[in-house]
Amino acid sequence: MFACRHQYIWKRIDNKVSKGLVITGVLSLMVLALPVAAEAEGKKLGDESDGSRAHSIHVIPLLTEEGDRIAPDDDPLLPFSMRQTCGECHSYQIIGNGWHFNAPDANAAPGRPGQPSIFSDARTGTQIPLSYRPWPGTYKPEQLGLTPRQFTRRFGSHTPGGGAGELDTPLDDEIMREMVSGKLEINCLSCHNADPAHNQGDFAGQIARENFRWAGAATTGIATASGSARDMPDTYDPVMPDPLDDPKLVPPAISYKQGIFDSKKWVFFDIKREVPSHRCYFCHSNLYIENEHTEKWSTDEDIHMTAGLSCVDCHRNGIDHNTVRGYEGEASVSKNHIAAESSCEGCHLGEKSSAEPVAGRFGAPVPQHPGIPPAHFERLTCTACHSGPWPGEETVLTKTSRAHRLGTIGVNKSHEALPHVISPVFATQGDGKIAPHKLLWPAFWGSLKDGQVEPVAFDAVGKILGETLADLKRLRSGDWPAFTAEHITGGLKTLASDKSIEGTPVYISGGKLHKLDDSGALSVEDHAAAEPYLWPIAHDVRPAAQALGIRYCTDCHATDAPFFFGNVAVDSPVVSERQDVKKMYDFQDIDVTYAKAFAFSFVFRPWMKAVALCSCAVLAAVLLLYVLKALAFVAKLLGEED
Repeated sequence: MFACRHQYIWKRIDNKVSKGLVITGVLSLMVLALPVAAEAEGKKLGDESDGSRAHSIHVIPLLTEEGDRIAPDDDPLLPFSMRQTCGECHSYQIIGNGWHFNAPDANAAPGRPGQPSIFSDARTGTQIPLSYRPWPGTYKPEQLGLTPRQFTRRFGSHTPGGGAGELDTPLDDEIMREMVSGKLEINCLSCHNADPAHNQGDFAGQIARENFRWAGAATTGIATASGSARDMPDTYDPVMPDPLDDPKLVPPAISYKQGIFDSKKWVFFDIKREVPSHRCYFCHSNLYIENEHTEKWSTDEDIHMTAGLSCVDCHRNGIDHNTVRGYEGEASVSKNHIAAESSCEGCHLGEKSSAEPVAGRFGAPVPQHPGIPPAHFERLTCTACHSGPWPGEETVLTKTSRAHRLGTIGVNKSHEALPHVISPVFATQGDGKIAPHKLLWPAFWGSLKDGQVEPVAFDAVGKILGETLADLKRLRSGDWPAFTAEHITGGLKTLASDKSIEGTPVYISGGKLHKLDDSGALSVEDHAAAEPYLWPIAHDVRPAAQALGIRYCTDCHATDAPFFFGNVAVDSPVVSERQDVKKMYDFQDIDVTYAKAFAFSFVFRPWMKAVALCSCAVLAAVLLLYVLKALAFVAKLLGEED
């Protein structure tokens, strides 16, 4: 089995030298594509429901990545493959086109900007948003010098596998490593496994050891993985392993729980069609560091959860795994037919174009919003009032599962650990409405050419600037070291002296572009590449009684209301830039003078109301007096007639 795969890998290498093998490669790809084409011809057993709401029982054989059945007495014992095992009944290729896996697909609709993968390194003063999706403000992993394999090793822990984990490496020296570690297949059981022993946290450990082939099976609760593919030589073959020269090295291996195989050597999986919310939380938790009380027991859960809903009640998908994201306007870019009715407005108010009433799904209250001017619904999203932490005078540092590897062993629990994500920031999004956002100030070394900034590959930055930044003290908290103007100047001069760097060396931080002028002095200027990257906050949703404006209009329209006039911290490794702040209105498409004047009017509104009420009382008294006089006059006339 693996001998054939070795031949395929060597063909990939020789193709760069021998043009004749290109035809062989094409023919090989055509042969490899035959199962995919056959899979696309018809639906498999598990691709379509028969309508029963009962859970299907999964007692199935385990298959290796070559499609061979696994028995407990196999030698060597191999990990089961999700592609093969689950793919017996479910179309793996169709699932692979779903939202959680299709980021590297250039043909996939990117949707509205979401949370990026954030590459951070305190030593070089780097935090930069990365994404395979063409979201404005993000950079492709390859722009930072990351191959799909390197990207997977760094960010794969908080994914359900697939995506970049199944891409071929473009580097010759990684091809053999790919053979040893395997690829990171879609881990179906990351979401659908109901076994209480499922350990998604171990996914991170396996990926760190480059045990991509073993990672999925190791998390399931029916197996454990040991050893490290990262430590193995390039020639190591997991199917036909040769004795290792170094007895201290432990090769990757899998062991299955005793008794899980039945008499047919099949295995029972406790599968949940509706994914439990705690599975979603592993990758989608947020920690808002508002004060010293940040433990989860001191905060409330999303109101939908406390009402008895789960994540997948709203974020639904079929076999295509085209998961509803739930934002307004998603229906225009999504092929999921319930995207429109799964937004806040679609669920609570109903999709107006629907042929039948759909308002109040799941018993959701139909809001009336009495007294709120219609302009609010034209300029604000529902989440502007109902989602995220209550805004304060200052924004707060925020930790997310994906950015800070929450839920994994050895995670840095310091509040200041990089990357520094800031929230809530009320900013105008693409559709012109104001919504709460998380914000990241990029910081990285780059080169300026034709007005565009391109990041310098991270490995190159570390090698070139190693001595220049050697005196910077790295903090155990994981916070920024104390960068100075001298560090920036020295770093830019060092980069300028390196012939591999094209263009003008620059450093991005604190919303500014730093470069050397003609005299060699440090200059600072604005540039689009230094602008912060923002992505919308959807959860946690607060109930109506805790929404902005519930107390009075001054929740937003006071002269010091955070919604318009709160301070947004500017984050930077450079010490002199850390005191800078922006105002919330800097991120909103509004007339600041009008907003200030309108807010100031609320100072006198109580007086105006008192004056108006007194004026109305005087008018009422005058009217009453004249009414009484009129009645007296009428009575007098009637008396004279009698």
